[in-house]
Amino acid sequence: MAILMQGLVLLVSGMGIVYLFLSLLVWVMNHSTQIVQRFNYILPDDEPRKKKPRPALAATRAGNSGEQIAVAIAVASAKAR
Repeated sequence: MAILMQGLVLLVSGMGIVYLFLSLLVWVMNHSTQIVQRFNYILPDDEPRKKKPRPALAATRAGNSGEQIAVAIAVASAKAR
């Protein structure tokens, strides 16, 4: 019976230590955001770069993309038969 009590004491103390550690971690993380915001003017983040629009297909640059797509579909359907 003494071993069972020692195991129970070890279980409760271990879980208590883990709970205290996680609570401390959450507290530190919440307060570190306030500290970082206070000193953010020293090293501000870069502005995000704007993405350049890319054409969907190389054929769209040629101007007659509809004709080229129709030819590609016709060739694919002819080979499938």
